[in-house]
Amino acid sequence: MQFGRTYEEFEVGATYKHWPGKTVTEYDDHLFCLLTMNHHPLHLDANYAEKTTDFGRNVVVGNYVYSLLLGMSVPDVSGKAIANLEIESLKHVAPTFHGDTIYGQTTVLDKWPSKSKNDRGIVHVETKGYKQDGTLVCVFRRKVMVPTETYTKERGGEQPGRPELKQQEK
Repeated sequence: MQFGRTYEEFEVGATYKHWPGKTVTEYDDHLFCLLTMNHHPLHLDANYAEKTTDFGRNVVVGNYVYSLLLGMSVPDVSGKAIANLEIESLKHVAPTFHGDTIYGQTTVLDKWPSKSKNDRGIVHVETKGYKQDGTLVCVFRRKVMVPTETYTKERGGEQPGRPELKQQEK
């Protein structure tokens, strides 16, 4: 299974469709709210959401949707990353509700070699998240510092630090 890419493996214009999607449950949303101390009733109080909002039901926290999409993109984009340098923009385009399934895809917008070190490069990507019916819900752009093939080889290959299984005596 691929886990990220080196600088040389990114091609400007390429789009990676992240798989599988994730169905967002009420538990997922509430746990994220509790972990991040976001106690807005739009996310936690079904009665409030039903009676006082335009949506008529709870809306999933937008930053959970963003975090989910970021996580989905790791095997295709940043699994080998040295650093996430910048989230350039983040737009929540439409609401996500409990029971919606989120899918994501990332397009490589640009790439360039690092100005300070020749064993890495910067990749500029845009990730889009959409629901099971194709509705776009979230778009963000980020810049990721990724290693070159040379960097990877010099630091232990594809899975640096992974121990080998010891042989057991019988």
